[in-house]
Amino acid sequence: MEQLHGILIIDKPGGMSSAQCVGRIKRLGQKKIGHAGTLDPMATGVLIVLLGHATKLSGYLLEGGEKRYEGVARLGLVTDTWDAEGRTLEERPVPSADSVEGRALEDAVRREVAAWTEVTEQPVPPYSAAKHQGQPLYRLARAGREVPQKTKAIHISHAALQSVRLPDVRFRVACSSGSYIRSLAHSLGMRLGCGAALTELTRLYSHPFGLDDAHHLDAVLAEPEALPGRVLPLSAALPDWPVRTVNPVEEAAQRNGRPLFHRPDFGEFRAGSRALMQNAAGEPLALAEAREQDGRPVWVMLRGLFTPSTP
Repeated sequence: MEQLHGILIIDKPGGMSSAQCVGRIKRLGQKKIGHAGTLDPMATGVLIVLLGHATKLSGYLLEGGEKRYEGVARLGLVTDTWDAEGRTLEERPVPSADSVEGRALEDAVRREVAAWTEVTEQPVPPYSAAKHQGQPLYRLARAGREVPQKTKAIHISHAALQSVRLPDVRFRVACSSGSYIRSLAHSLGMRLGCGAALTELTRLYSHPFGLDDAHHLDAVLAEPEALPGRVLPLSAALPDWPVRTVNPVEEAAQRNGRPLFHRPDFGEFRAGSRALMQNAAGEPLALAEAREQDGRPVWVMLRGLFTPSTP
C-alpha cells in the first residue's frame, strides 16, 4: 500500500505501548508514521496516529489541547509506578462501604476529587519519560538510582466522581495535555492517608477527536484495503485553524519557502494568527503564521505539507 497522508484515530487496546500500536500499523506500508500524545500500555482509548506529512503536525496538536479520561483508582494499593503495572510496595486495609468509616471515606473521596479543579501542579511519576540531565526518569528508577522529585504545571477544567465501590473509585477528568492521571490517583491516596494506584484508564477525548472517531486496532489490521477510507485529512486535526487557498503563483512561492503577501480576502490581518494554506485543488501546502516584515503584512511558512502528487 502507498504511503498515506492524514490522521488515523485508533481506540488503543490495553496491554501494548503506543509505539507498539503504531508499529503494527506501520506494517501496512505506512513507513512515515507517528503519534500525538502517548498512552501507557495499561491505558485504552483515543490515540492520534499521524501518517506521512501529518507527522509534521505533532507539536501543533499538543499545543493547549484538552484531554478527557475515565479512570479507576484503587485505594489501599501503593506501587512504585503509581499504577497497577508497577511493583506493589504496600497494601493497606480499606474500611467496608457499609461501615461508618467507609461512609466517611467515601465522603472524603468526593471532596478530594471535586478539589482537583483547584490543582495547578502535580508531582511527576518516578517511572515516566520526563527527563533529568538528559536521562528519562524511568531509566534512573530502573537502575536503582535516586530519582529527583519533579513537578509540572497542569490545568484541570472538570473532575467528577462516577462511582465509589470501595476500594475502587471511578472518576472522569478533563485536563491539559501532558497531565499524569496516575499522579492524580497517587496524590488522592496520599491525601486520604491510605494510598492509591491507578488500575484502569481510558482516554475519551484528545483534542479534537473523541472515541466516536476512533477505529479498533484489530479492525484496521484485518482490513488493510479499508485504511484509506479511515484516514482523515490534515485539516481535520486543526479545526481551529482557518484554511486559506492560494493561487498558482503564491503556491510556487510557498514551495520555495518565500512569504506570501496578505490578501484582503484572507480576512482581517492579525499578527501571530495562524492558517493552513492549500492550493486550488484543496491539497495542503503549509502551516503559516501572519507576521509583519519591513512594515508589510505577510504569511510566513511554519511547516511545509507538500503531498507526493504535487509537482
